[in-house]
Amino acid sequence: MQYGICNLGIVPIRLEPSDTSEMVTQALYGDLFKVLEQRKKWSRIRFAFDKYEGWIDNKQYQEIEESKFLELTKSDIKLSKDLIEFVSDASNNLYPIPVGSDLNGLELLNHKFDGHIISAKSAKSDIIKTSFLYLNAPYLWGGKTPFGIDCSGFTQMVYKLNGYKLFRDASEQSAQGEALSFIEESEPGDLAFFDNAEGNIIHVGIIMEDNHIIHAHGKVRIDRLDHSGIYNIDKNIHTHKLRVIKKIV
Repeated sequence: MQYGICNLGIVPIRLEPSDTSEMVTQALYGDLFKVLEQRKKWSRIRFAFDKYEGWIDNKQYQEIEESKFLELTKSDIKLSKDLIEFVSDASNNLYPIPVGSDLNGLELLNHKFDGHIISAKSAKSDIIKTSFLYLNAPYLWGGKTPFGIDCSGFTQMVYKLNGYKLFRDASEQSAQGEALSFIEESEPGDLAFFDNAEGNIIHVGIIMEDNHIIHAHGKVRIDRLDHSGIYNIDKNIHTHKLRVIKKIV
């Protein structure tokens, strides 16, 4: 088994080994993964954080030893806190990295970082504060940064920045935590999931105070939440049908 670390800021992970294939997620700086299959130009990987799989360009990651992989995956939280920061290499070349990048591999990559660091699990009350970092970020299928993000990437990154693990897709996240019977039982920071006509979970957002929700739909936005689902305050219609509310923390 081979192992790798993302040594660039934001790298697309594809459904198939092709630059024109759909982006299913992104690798952020410092992300660790197993290399399941390696071809001439592409590798199929499985992330250590959420077990998500996809294809990465071989030029956009660095191979590492299994011992280093195991050591780093057991390390405590150490994430970049600023919206955008830089790491520098031995030649003082700068590499931009987004908020939520994993900094545990700095020494391995021979990089330096002088920005602000998150190094502890936060209280549940901080989840909503963190979500505002992404407010008005454009929707991007497979995205995980304030420069483009999808609904489950948004919830995953907000939780990650507070020290909690969520899976990558909304359907996977909906299997985590404890189901609540009513909106009234929920607290700010809980997750609300929404389904389509076939009953498949297709959307997720973070519950706020006073029956509001913050979620990625066109952009990261705030809307009303009621027993039917999300009520879009701009279009004056319900856009998503509520399926279940989950308490993760």
